[in-house]
Amino acid sequence: MRLVKTLGCFSIAMLAAISSALAQQPADATEQEIERYRAMISDPMANPAFLNVDRGEALWGQARGSKAVSLQGCDLGEGPGTLEGAYAKLPRYFKDADRVQDLEQRLLWCMETVQGLDTKDVVKRRFSGPGVVSDMEDLVAFIANKSTGMKFAVSIAHPKEQEMFSVGEAMFYRRSAIMDFSCATCHGEDGKRIRLQGLPNLSKAGKPAQETMGSWPTYRVSQSQMRTMQHRLWDCYRQMRMPIPDYASDGITALTLYLTKQAEGGALLVPSIKR
Repeated sequence: MRLVKTLGCFSIAMLAAISSALAQQPADATEQEIERYRAMISDPMANPAFLNVDRGEALWGQARGSKAVSLQGCDLGEGPGTLEGAYAKLPRYFKDADRVQDLEQRLLWCMETVQGLDTKDVVKRRFSGPGVVSDMEDLVAFIANKSTGMKFAVSIAHPKEQEMFSVGEAMFYRRSAIMDFSCATCHGEDGKRIRLQGLPNLSKAGKPAQETMGSWPTYRVSQSQMRTMQHRLWDCYRQMRMPIPDYASDGITALTLYLTKQAEGGALLVPSIKR
């Protein structure tokens, strides 16, 4: 027991020393060390999210629901069953649903209408955790991976897409809740940082937005789980102490459309791996 306590104290002391050393370095040197860490974990062959990709592929072809059919009849915008490039153009307007939908919204719609599946359990398991496997995370990993290497090209040509983009932009800047935060509080200027983590400026189109949006979905080493943009935005609202948004809500889709438009022209490299 004494040895365990000693090792624990030693580990805490080491972490404190490393943090202190990094804090005393110039900002560019700190970023270099963080980039070195990212490079160490970036090998795709060591990325556990590809297990999600494999499970998602099996789910895509599995017959389920009252209609006993697979999701291969689901149209993600490029035609029923066509996945290549579909994720790079989402969110988008779908005439059959008469809504702008992101990938998770569209998958739930297809599960209910194409498969006749009761999605209550799917939504309950929307985010994975210890002993909980998420169908949605697996499907997103599989489908997004079919667009890896392709460039974002979302449309705001349809009036409903224009409306959603405007709503998403307003949400990005809207300050609210007890901390009076907005997305722009952290992501509205260059050079911001939280602890040792650099914060990309997502208020303007360009490289920071491209690299950020192009790396989701991702495997989070710190959480030992694969995460989607739905989870990232959910967690941001939680950290801002705002009311938690409903899963696959129009608000999250609007914000995703705005952020994805900011990343236009950037390439997807997914699933990625992050700290």
